[in-house]
Amino acid sequence: MKFVKTFILFIAMILLSVTWIYAKAAYSKTEGKTCTHCHTKAGSKDLNDVGNCYAKNHKLEGCKAPERK
Repeated sequence: MKFVKTFILFIAMILLSVTWIYAKAAYSKTEGKTCTHCHTKAGSKDLNDVGNCYAKNHKLEGCKAPERK
């Protein structure tokens, strides 16, 4: 019985992680931008100014990166 509970927990963890990964890639696909448009670097959870704006508004409209000097 312990094996069955462990197996079910393992499968649930896999399903949840796959959904989480897909959801993040879907943002990039939907908006037509690369991950680094909103994140400080690829594979990072840290958001830049555009990413923080997108997280707040759920759209890129009105979210602009600071101008480079």
